[in-house]
Amino acid sequence: MSPIEYDMIVLMEEGTYIAYCPELDISSCGDSIEKARAMLKTAVRLFLEEAEKAGTLNDILEESKFIRDAKGRWIPPRLIATEVMSLP
Repeated sequence: MSPIEYDMIVLMEEGTYIAYCPELDISSCGDSIEKARAMLKTAVRLFLEEAEKAGTLNDILEESKFIRDAKGRWIPPRLIATEVMSLP
């Protein structure tokens, strides 16, 4: 499998850290940020391995707007900003 980059957003829900990869719509959780990060890395790796076995990896990544660079790495669309907003 070619190297791949992806973003991680961390949320907290009822005392549990949720690590989320928006490009692939994959999440995992843990009792610390480090554990949630490690669990997300495992979930993304397993997802990509299964997609590669099924022959759908390139289609999935292209549909998710990843771009393959000159070195063969998959680069995701860049997350530019997150912001907490509210309505009155």
